[in-house]
Amino acid sequence: MSELGPLVLASASPRREALLRQIGLAFEVRPSEVEEQPSLLAAGGDPGEFVRQYAYQKALDVATHYERALVIGADTVVTLEGELLGKPAGERQAREMLALLSGRTHEVHTGLAVVKAGLPAAHPRVAQVVTQVTFRELDPAEIRGYAATGEPLDKAGGYGIQGKGAVLVAGIEGDYYNVVGLPLATLWEMLRYFGVRPW
Repeated sequence: MSELGPLVLASASPRREALLRQIGLAFEVRPSEVEEQPSLLAAGGDPGEFVRQYAYQKALDVATHYERALVIGADTVVTLEGELLGKPAGERQAREMLALLSGRTHEVHTGLAVVKAGLPAAHPRVAQVVTQVTFRELDPAEIRGYAATGEPLDKAGGYGIQGKGAVLVAGIEGDYYNVVGLPLATLWEMLRYFGVRPW
Protein backbone atom coordinates (compact mmCIF):
# COMPACT_ATOMS: atom_id res chain seq x y z
CA MET A 1 0.00 0.00 0.00
CA SER A 2 2.95 2.39 0.39
CA GLU A 3 3.16 3.06 -3.38
CA LEU A 4 -0.54 3.89 -3.52
CA GLY A 5 -0.65 5.91 -0.32
CA PRO A 6 -3.34 5.38 2.30
CA LEU A 7 -6.65 3.67 1.68
CA VAL A 8 -9.38 6.25 2.32
CA LEU A 9 -13.09 5.75 2.92
CA ALA A 10 -15.05 8.71 1.55
CA SER A 11 -17.97 8.10 3.91
CA ALA A 12 -19.02 8.92 7.46
CA SER A 13 -21.02 5.69 7.77
CA PRO A 14 -20.02 3.72 10.89
CA ARG A 15 -21.42 0.59 9.24
CA ARG A 16 -19.07 0.92 6.28
CA GLU A 17 -16.15 1.53 8.62
CA ALA A 18 -17.03 -1.63 10.56
CA LEU A 19 -17.21 -3.71 7.37
CA LEU A 20 -13.79 -2.54 6.18
CA ARG A 21 -12.33 -3.40 9.58
CA GLN A 22 -14.05 -6.79 9.42
CA ILE A 23 -12.04 -7.79 6.34
CA GLY A 24 -8.76 -6.57 7.82
CA LEU A 25 -8.19 -3.34 5.92
CA ALA A 26 -6.24 -0.41 7.39
CA PHE A 27 -7.80 2.84 6.22
CA GLU A 28 -8.49 6.50 6.91
CA VAL A 29 -11.91 8.16 6.96
CA ARG A 30 -12.52 11.42 5.13
CA PRO A 31 -16.22 11.97 4.34
CA SER A 32 -17.03 13.51 1.00
CA GLU A 33 -18.67 16.92 0.83
CA VAL A 34 -20.68 15.99 -2.28
CA GLU A 35 -24.38 16.52 -1.67
CA GLU A 36 -26.80 14.10 -3.25
CA GLN A 37 -29.84 15.23 -5.21
CA PRO A 38 -32.37 12.46 -4.70
CA SER A 39 -34.87 14.48 -6.71
CA LEU A 40 -32.99 13.33 -9.82
CA LEU A 41 -33.87 9.74 -9.02
CA ALA A 42 -37.34 10.57 -7.77
CA ALA A 43 -38.03 12.17 -11.15
CA GLY A 44 -37.66 8.80 -12.85
CA GLY A 45 -33.91 8.35 -13.12
CA ASP A 46 -32.20 4.96 -13.12
CA PRO A 47 -31.19 3.97 -9.56
CA GLY A 48 -28.15 2.07 -10.83
CA GLU A 49 -26.81 5.08 -12.69
CA PHE A 50 -27.65 7.30 -9.72
CA VAL A 51 -25.62 5.31 -7.18
CA ARG A 52 -22.70 4.76 -9.56
CA GLN A 53 -22.54 8.48 -10.31
CA TYR A 54 -22.60 9.55 -6.67
CA ALA A 55 -20.15 6.89 -5.52
CA TYR A 56 -17.71 8.11 -8.16
CA GLN A 57 -18.27 11.78 -7.36
CA LYS A 58 -17.70 11.14 -3.65
CA ALA A 59 -14.46 9.24 -4.27
CA LEU A 60 -13.23 11.86 -6.73
CA ASP A 61 -14.04 14.69 -4.32
CA VAL A 62 -11.95 13.15 -1.56
CA ALA A 63 -9.14 12.11 -3.93
CA THR A 64 -8.47 15.79 -4.74
CA HIS A 65 -7.20 16.26 -1.17
CA TYR A 66 -4.39 13.69 -1.53
CA GLU A 67 -1.19 13.51 -3.51
CA ARG A 68 -1.37 9.74 -3.24
CA ALA A 69 -4.25 7.64 -2.02
CA LEU A 70 -6.74 4.98 -3.00
CA VAL A 71 -10.23 6.30 -2.26
CA ILE A 72 -13.41 4.27 -1.81
CA GLY A 73 -16.74 5.96 -2.54
CA ALA A 74 -20.13 4.35 -1.93
CA ASP A 75 -23.76 5.32 -2.25
CA THR A 76 -26.84 3.29 -1.35
CA VAL A 77 -30.52 3.77 -2.14
CA VAL A 78 -33.62 1.66 -1.57
CA THR A 79 -36.40 1.40 -4.13
CA LEU A 80 -39.83 -0.21 -3.96
CA GLU A 81 -41.42 -0.81 -7.36
CA GLY A 82 -39.37 2.07 -8.74
CA GLU A 83 -40.15 4.47 -5.88
CA LEU A 84 -37.18 5.88 -3.99
CA LEU A 85 -37.18 5.37 -0.22
CA GLY A 86 -34.56 7.57 1.41
CA LYS A 87 -33.76 8.08 5.07
CA PRO A 88 -36.90 8.86 7.09
CA ALA A 89 -37.07 12.41 8.40
CA GLY A 90 -38.62 11.27 11.67
CA GLU A 91 -40.44 8.51 13.48
CA ARG A 92 -43.70 9.09 11.64
CA GLN A 93 -42.06 8.76 8.23
CA ALA A 94 -40.22 5.66 9.44
CA ARG A 95 -43.56 4.05 10.31
CA GLU A 96 -44.92 4.94 6.87
CA MET A 97 -41.91 3.37 5.13
CA LEU A 98 -42.11 0.20 7.19
CA ALA A 99 -45.81 -0.14 6.41
CA LEU A 100 -45.00 0.17 2.70
CA LEU A 101 -42.29 -2.50 2.92
CA SER A 102 -44.41 -4.93 4.95
CA GLY A 103 -44.94 -8.22 3.11
CA ARG A 104 -43.24 -6.95 -0.05
CA THR A 105 -39.91 -7.20 -1.86
CA HIS A 106 -37.76 -4.12 -2.38
CA GLU A 107 -34.34 -3.49 -3.92
CA VAL A 108 -31.17 -2.13 -2.34
CA HIS A 109 -28.80 -0.51 -4.85
CA THR A 110 -25.22 0.33 -3.91
CA GLY A 111 -22.75 2.08 -6.17
CA LEU A 112 -19.04 1.60 -5.52
CA ALA A 113 -16.09 3.54 -6.86
CA VAL A 114 -12.37 3.19 -6.24
CA VAL A 115 -10.24 6.12 -7.42
CA LYS A 116 -6.48 6.46 -7.36
CA ALA A 117 -5.29 9.93 -6.37
CA GLY A 118 -2.08 11.35 -7.78
CA LEU A 119 0.10 10.36 -10.71
CA PRO A 120 0.39 8.26 -12.71
CA ALA A 121 -3.36 8.29 -13.27
CA ALA A 122 -5.21 4.98 -13.12
CA HIS A 123 -8.59 4.21 -14.56
CA PRO A 124 -11.21 4.36 -11.77
CA ARG A 125 -13.23 1.26 -11.01
CA VAL A 126 -16.98 1.78 -10.73
CA ALA A 127 -19.63 -0.87 -10.03
CA GLN A 128 -23.18 -1.36 -8.87
CA VAL A 129 -24.71 -4.16 -6.79
CA VAL A 130 -28.42 -4.88 -6.34
CA THR A 131 -29.96 -7.04 -3.61
CA GLN A 132 -33.62 -7.95 -3.28
CA VAL A 133 -34.99 -7.94 0.26
CA THR A 134 -38.37 -9.39 1.26
CA PHE A 135 -40.10 -8.29 4.46
CA ARG A 136 -42.49 -10.49 6.34
CA GLU A 137 -45.93 -9.13 7.16
CA LEU A 138 -45.57 -6.61 9.98
CA ASP A 139 -48.34 -5.75 12.39
CA PRO A 140 -48.96 -2.10 13.38
CA ALA A 141 -47.68 -2.60 16.93
CA GLU A 142 -44.27 -3.87 15.85
CA ILE A 143 -43.99 -1.13 13.23
CA ARG A 144 -44.59 1.47 15.95
CA GLY A 145 -42.23 -0.31 18.33
CA TYR A 146 -39.37 -0.61 15.85
CA ALA A 147 -39.76 2.99 14.66
CA ALA A 148 -39.63 4.13 18.29
CA THR A 149 -36.19 2.53 18.78
CA GLY A 150 -34.66 5.26 16.61
CA GLU A 151 -32.72 2.73 14.57
CA PRO A 152 -34.51 3.51 11.28
CA LEU A 153 -33.74 7.23 11.28
CA ASP A 154 -30.30 7.25 9.63
CA LYS A 155 -30.88 4.39 7.21
CA ALA A 156 -32.16 4.29 3.64
CA GLY A 157 -35.48 2.49 3.62
CA GLY A 158 -35.96 3.01 7.33
CA TYR A 159 -34.42 -0.17 8.71
CA GLY A 160 -31.08 -1.73 9.62
CA ILE A 161 -30.69 -5.38 8.64
CA GLN A 162 -27.55 -5.63 10.80
CA GLY A 163 -29.42 -4.45 13.90
CA LYS A 164 -32.87 -4.87 15.39
CA GLY A 165 -34.31 -4.65 11.89
CA ALA A 166 -33.01 -8.16 11.17
CA VAL A 167 -36.28 -9.58 12.53
CA LEU A 168 -38.26 -7.74 9.84
CA VAL A 169 -36.59 -9.57 6.96
CA ALA A 170 -38.02 -12.85 5.68
CA GLY A 171 -35.31 -13.36 3.07
CA ILE A 172 -32.83 -11.81 0.68
CA GLU A 173 -31.58 -12.57 -2.80
CA GLY A 174 -28.05 -11.31 -3.41
CA ASP A 175 -25.28 -9.82 -1.31
CA TYR A 176 -26.21 -9.37 2.37
CA TYR A 177 -23.41 -6.84 2.92
CA ASN A 178 -24.83 -4.70 0.14
CA VAL A 179 -27.92 -4.21 2.32
CA VAL A 180 -25.69 -3.06 5.18
CA GLY A 181 -24.14 -0.54 2.78
CA LEU A 182 -20.92 -2.01 1.35
CA PRO A 183 -20.87 -5.11 -0.91
CA LEU A 184 -17.59 -6.58 0.24
CA ALA A 185 -16.99 -9.22 -2.45
CA THR A 186 -17.36 -6.65 -5.23
CA LEU A 187 -15.19 -4.14 -3.38
CA TRP A 188 -12.51 -6.79 -2.83
CA GLU A 189 -12.29 -7.46 -6.56
CA MET A 190 -12.02 -3.74 -7.26
CA LEU A 191 -9.21 -3.31 -4.74
CA ARG A 192 -7.35 -6.30 -6.20
CA TYR A 193 -7.29 -4.46 -9.52
CA PHE A 194 -5.08 -1.84 -7.83
CA GLY A 195 -2.88 -4.49 -6.23
CA VAL A 196 -4.28 -4.29 -2.70
CA ARG A 197 -3.51 -7.55 -0.86
CA PRO A 198 -4.45 -7.21 2.82
CA TRP A 199 -3.86 -10.94 3.46
